Amino acid sequence: MALKCGIVGLPNVGKSTLFNCLSSAKAQAANFPFCTIEPNVGVITVPDERLTRLAEIVKPGRIVPATCEIVDIAGLVKGASRGEGLGNKFLGNIRETDAIIHVLRCFDDENITHVDGSIDPIRDKEIIDTELQLKDLETIEARYAKTQKIASTGNKDAKIEFTVLTAYRDALLAGKNARTVTFESKEEQDAARNLFLLTSKPVLYVCNVDETAASTGNEWTQRVDELAKEEGAEMMIVAAKTEEDIAGFESYEDKQMFLEELGLEESGVNRLIKKAYALLNLQTFITAGEMEVKAWTYKRGWKAPQCAGVIHTDFEKGFIRAEVIKYEDYIQYKSEAAIKEAGKLGIEGKEYVVQDGDIMHFRFNV
Repeated sequence: MALKCGIVGLPNVGKSTLFNCLSSAKAQAANFPFCTIEPNVGVITVPDERLTRLAEIVKPGRIVPATCEIVDIAGLVKGASRGEGLGNKFLGNIRETDAIIHVLRCFDDENITHVDGSIDPIRDKEIIDTELQLKDLETIEARYAKTQKIASTGNKDAKIEFTVLTAYRDALLAGKNARTVTFESKEEQDAARNLFLLTSKPVLYVCNVDETAASTGNEWTQRVDELAKEEGAEMMIVAAKTEEDIAGFESYEDKQMFLEELGLEESGVNRLIKKAYALLNLQTFITAGEMEVKAWTYKRGWKAPQCAGVIHTDFEKGFIRAEVIKYEDYIQYKSEAAIKEAGKLGIEGKEYVVQDGDIMHFRFNV
C-alpha cells in the first residue's frame, strides 16, 4: 500500500524547495505565485536503518525500502473555493491524497515576497483552512436536502448519512475542520469516509525556518506549536533551503557533518517522512532472504493474514501461520538457525497483531 501526501501552502512559503529535498524530481522553485501549476509528483523512499543492519547480516541481492508518493500542489490563494487563482485544480489534487503536509512560512527574507505582504503563519494557516472548509461545506450542502428527504421516509442508510452530514455541517459552519468531528458507530465512520472531505484528512504542519532556527525554532514556530496542540495535530520544524543544501552533498559523511554543525541528529526530510507515516498509523514489517530485504507497509493494528495479503492476495486467502522474528533478536543472534535454537522464533496464528519491525515468513496453502 502506497502512501500519498500532498504538500500545500500559500505561494512562496517553500513548498517546492521542500519537495525538491524530498524527491529527486526537481520542481521549479521560482519567486512568483503559481510557479507550481501541474502537481509535481515524486516517489521517495522511507528511511529505515533496520533494513541496512539486516542486510549486513543476510547479505541479500538488494534492499527494497517502503515508498511514499509526494505531490507538490500549486499554491493556494484566498477565494480558491470559488475557483480563484488555480483553486479548482488545487482542490481536486488535494482530494486524491491520504495526508496533507501544510508548509507555513516562519522565516523573514525581503528577497522572497509574501502574497499578503507580511509574515504570519497563523493567518496563512487560517486562509487555507477557510478555503478547504468552504469547499467541504459545498460538498455537504449538495447532498444535504436530498439525503434529509430520503431519511424522512425511514431509509436506514439515509438516516445514518444525514446524521453524519449534520455533524460535519455544524462543525464547518463554526469554522472548524471536519477532522475535529468523531463518530462512534462503524456505519457512521464508513459514511463519513465516503464523503472524502478535504478537512478530514490528517495534517502535519511544517514550519519552514531559516538556518539559524533549524534546531531551536523561533517565535513563529512556537505559535504554530501551540495551535497544533489545541487541534491535536502534529507539527515539526524544517529549514527547507538548508535541507536542499544537505541533499546536494554526495557522501553520507558530509551530510552528517553538516547536520551536526546545525545541531541536528537527523535531516528534516527523514523526520518528515517518518512523521507522515505515523500520522497515517502506518508501520512496517520486513521480509529477509537471499534475494532481498524488503519493507512492507501496513496499518497499525492489522493481524497476520491482512499483512500477508499485502505481499499477495493468495497469502491472505490460504493463510496457515506466520513465523515471526523480532528485529532485536535477529540483530543479536545473526541467523535464523541460531534464533530457532534460542527458542526465539514465534509461530503465530490468525489473531496475531503484527508489530512494527517484525520479520515475517508466511505459510499458506491455496
